Amino acid sequence: MGLEFPNPIGLAAGLDKDAAHIDALGALGFGFIEVGTVTPRPQPGNPRPRLFRLPAEEALINRFGFNNVGADEVVRNIGRAQWRGILGVNIGKNADTPPERAVEDYEIGLEKVYAKASYVTVNISSPNTEGLRDLQQKEPLEDLLKRIMRKKEALAERHGRRVPLALKVAPDLRDEQIRDIADAVRRYRVDALIATNTSLSRAGVTGLEHWEESGGLSGAPIRGLATEVLRKFASRLQGETPLIGAGGILSGKDAAEKLRAGASLVQLYTGLIYRGPGLVAECASAFHAK
Repeated sequence: MGLEFPNPIGLAAGLDKDAAHIDALGALGFGFIEVGTVTPRPQPGNPRPRLFRLPAEEALINRFGFNNVGADEVVRNIGRAQWRGILGVNIGKNADTPPERAVEDYEIGLEKVYAKASYVTVNISSPNTEGLRDLQQKEPLEDLLKRIMRKKEALAERHGRRVPLALKVAPDLRDEQIRDIADAVRRYRVDALIATNTSLSRAGVTGLEHWEESGGLSGAPIRGLATEVLRKFASRLQGETPLIGAGGILSGKDAAEKLRAGASLVQLYTGLIYRGPGLVAECASAFHAK
């Protein structure tokens, strides 16, 4: 992406949705931090309760629904932070934006956060905003990438700097979807791909308390699924696009597995909840050992 990372271990989006805790999170040793998901306008997200722990399997189910203070306030929060590391900003659409205008929300979001971001992630893979994953389909994705990359070029000229763009995808993809996404990523020269977001699968947690709650499953049960999707994208893209591995990393060994599957960087979220901040250094050491 044209960026130099102090270490390859990042914080995934979704933990610091409002960019309100950058300095504290930066002190934990992350090589990069991704905030958001940020929408153009503030929104409360889905009704509570909307986060459930499944500790027996080191998993979470969430249906937050992009609760955040809105792009303008997030930009102000970023400006107040003292931390000067690599900061990704994850953008999405407002829940009440109709599908035919979804791309406009991404264009607005990109414009609002561009000046403050080291890179911007286009999130089309959360299961908790109705219709969002439809943007992963071939024709909607083509339209999205065409317009968002055009917007990115205009912003690069205006600001005098090029901010890389990453695309975040779901683990629940069929092989033909992986092929179509990889082809589009290559064609539109997307700067990175994040594999993956949370899953709609309940494999590995069936019968546990909360397993039937709606939302995205994260943590240990989706490790294999997320890594397999990562591996398939690596095979398709052949090193042309950097890959960021996420999903089910709860140890240094898990991080190293993502590296072997084709990732250049990894991101943590659920593992941090169950293992604590020591996981960051453990994963960084595992990468360096390789």
